[in-house]
This record gives sequence, structure tokens and C-alpha cells, in this order.
Amino acid sequence: MKKILLLLIVITFSTNLYADKLLKNGFLNNKMSYEKDQNINDPTNKIILIYNHGQNTHDGKSSGCVSKNGIRNFSSLVGEKAKGKEIMVYLLCTGKLVGDDKRLWKKKKFKPPYKGKPKLEKRLEANVVLIDSFVSKGVPNKQIILTGHSCGGWMTMMLLARYPDKVGGGISLMQACYGKISKDFKVKKVGIDKALEKFRKKEGSGPADMRQAQIDEIKKSKDLPVLVFTHPKDPYAGLLSDWVEEIPGVQRIIISEDKKINEKKCYRIGINNGEKWKEPVKKYHDMDITDCFQYYNPTILEYIASRI
Repeated sequence: MKKILLLLIVITFSTNLYADKLLKNGFLNNKMSYEKDQNINDPTNKIILIYNHGQNTHDGKSSGCVSKNGIRNFSSLVGEKAKGKEIMVYLLCTGKLVGDDKRLWKKKKFKPPYKGKPKLEKRLEANVVLIDSFVSKGVPNKQIILTGHSCGGWMTMMLLARYPDKVGGGISLMQACYGKISKDFKVKKVGIDKALEKFRKKEGSGPADMRQAQIDEIKKSKDLPVLVFTHPKDPYAGLLSDWVEEIPGVQRIIISEDKKINEKKCYRIGINNGEKWKEPVKKYHDMDITDCFQYYNPTILEYIASRI
């Protein structure tokens, strides 16, 4: 009896855990699910937003892809038009990719150079392959917009910096990929420089040098047409994002100072086993996946129209 009960608990937990998840690549509809028709009809009159999710590990395998709650806002753009062209949203799941050098986050073991390719580089390459496949089907490069949350947002900026003519532009949401630097190393109290020194001391020169090298490459851009959303209380890079404003072409929006947008309290809303749920947003890093973030939809649509 105990074994049966335990099995039921495990099954229930597992079902709930994945019921709200989207776990495969594909075009989405405006109901936070996959389109039945995965073809690109009339490609010259389509705009494709490629959505890149975050990661729960920097260089290792990530569980899942994105929750329906997490894709809610971009899903709401499906079917909208910019300059008469219809928006499609493609979810690219790259969580299973793994960096080649397992020493990177093991301070005492890592000695440069990095052996092989890190996960972010592999994610970037996966996006390039996908972009090329869309272009081969008749979608103009400028009508492809790269988007991403957290590590996906960081990678979005990397790709646009390296391949400025590959896509029309990018939308980076809460860009970060090296842990809760802003919170854990008390940026607000000690300042950016001292916080980064502590980050280097704790995590090692490997992650610190890789992060800085990626920033340096991004900052070399003569024109980086990326719409960047940040929040000052984001524990990851909330107070470490001012450098993006040094880059020509970047348009940065600081979301708010609290858990409200346009004076409206923000909630996370999802669907679990067919049942809708709603809760106040708990993490500032999740501000871009709350219901009230759709306040920025007109801004996003205006940005897209300016890039195609």
C-alpha cells in the first residue's frame, strides 16, 4: 500500500511539474501552445520571432525549455502585424546542449584555455542554423527577430554583435548568464568593481574572464539594434547592465523600481493540467514573463516595425 501511494505521489508531482512546460521546438499560437500547421505560408509577408529561453545552469544541461507562463507575452504577439506583415513566434529549445569543458565552474581545476565550445556558443550556432533554414524557405533576414530571456537574452546580444546582418534585430530580456552577481556580491552596497572582484575570487577567473570577453565583443559593435529590458532589482545582473547603453543602437528600457508596471501589480499566470493559476510575481528576474509586461507590447511592435 505504501509503495502504491508513493508511486501516485511521484506520478502526480511529475505530471504537475511538466504539465505547464513546452518541451520541443516549434511555432506557437496565441494560446501558449503549438500551432497545428508548422509551415511558413507566404514567407515574404511573415515576421519570425525566435524565442530563446533561460538556463538553470551556466554551462551544463538545463531541465525543460519554457513554461506556458514564461512564453505568455510573446505568444500574445502571434498574429499581430507590423507594416502589414504577420508575426510568428518560434520556440527554440536548446536546454540539452552542454559545454565541452566541465572544469569551467570548478575554480581549483580550471586552467585556461577553455577546451572546446561553451554552451552559449553552441546555442548561438543553433540559432544561426535555424535562421538559415528560415531564409532558405523565403523569409527575408530582416524579418527575423531574435529574442531571449536571461541567458537567452545574453546570447541574443552575442549573436547580433557577431553577425549584424544575420537578422533584423534583437529583443533581450533580463540579460544575464553568470549567476546572481548583483545580489550575491552586494553590488548596491560595494559597487560594481568590488562585486566583480568578489565574483572572480569565489567563482574563479574562468567564468569571470569568459563573461568579460563576451561583454567586450558585444561592446565592439558599431551598431547593435537590440531592445534591452532590465530591472534594477534583478538579482542576476540588475545593477550590472549600464554597459549596454555604451553601445550604439541599443535601446534600453528599465522596467520599474518594484513589482509593478505602469502602477499595475504584476502576476504570473499559467495553466497546469488544464487548470489556470495566478500568483503575485516573486522574483524580479521574472518581471518580463508577468501579465503586466504586455504593457510594453506596443513598444515591441513599434521596434519590430522599425527593423523590417
